[in-house]
Amino acid sequence: MAENLYIPETTERAEIYEAVIPQIEALISSETDLIANLANISAALKQAFDFYWVGFYMDNQAGELVLGPFQGPIACTRIRYDRGVCGHSFSSEQTVIVPNVDEFPGHIACSSASKSEIVVPVFNSKGEICGVLDVDSDLLNDFSELDKVWLEKLLKVLGAKI
Repeated sequence: MAENLYIPETTERAEIYEAVIPQIEALISSETDLIANLANISAALKQAFDFYWVGFYMDNQAGELVLGPFQGPIACTRIRYDRGVCGHSFSSEQTVIVPNVDEFPGHIACSSASKSEIVVPVFNSKGEICGVLDVDSDLLNDFSELDKVWLEKLLKVLGAKI
């Protein structure tokens, strides 16, 4: 795939996902390096949706998630499994949508500009959790079931390569 991402001129999130996710899948399909794939996924999602922050936290097998490739302002470097939205998603192995981060018990405020968040677990090809995709918005209630469905679909493609 070329270094260009086709993003339809619409504000309809479903239409953007329909156009962008297959392009991201094509982009990572022939690349074997995990870091390169995580970086391109982060960049493509940030470019397509202009989310405040998009990135990965990966399991270090020592009780915490460590910051991986991301797009946006600097972020928390390490998050324990029992802390914040990322830790909750990782520990529960479930996607977590938070309409207002100030109302999430134990939320870790890496940035006060973050208002809502979706965190999607990343599973490897053996079905074992190995990290999370964290997407933050500077708008309240910016994520829905639509985001969950598309991001989980994308991460299944990624996970098959890990």
